[in-house]
Amino acid sequence: MVSGIQVESLVLAEAESRGITSWPIWTKDVSRFDWQYDAAEVCYLLAGRVTVETDEGRVEIGAGQLVRFPAGLACMWEVHDPVRKHYRFES
Repeated sequence: MVSGIQVESLVLAEAESRGITSWPIWTKDVSRFDWQYDAAEVCYLLAGRVTVETDEGRVEIGAGQLVRFPAGLACMWEVHDPVRKHYRFES
């Protein structure tokens, strides 16, 4: 686990049964940008492939994965293939 980022593979049917598919959707084209998580985020990638880089290392994320990012995390997102994801911020 890099910088507290947790990644879990999850089939769409399971995401549906957990209510994840009712969360808002975020999309992003191929790009590279800095990001700071003010609150913890959980997201489920429907499509795309990204590399998230922190001071501790890199995490590869793709479609079919549920990802948890901790509050306070500073990172660089590199979107290799356009992303479509469900997301939810946690307090």
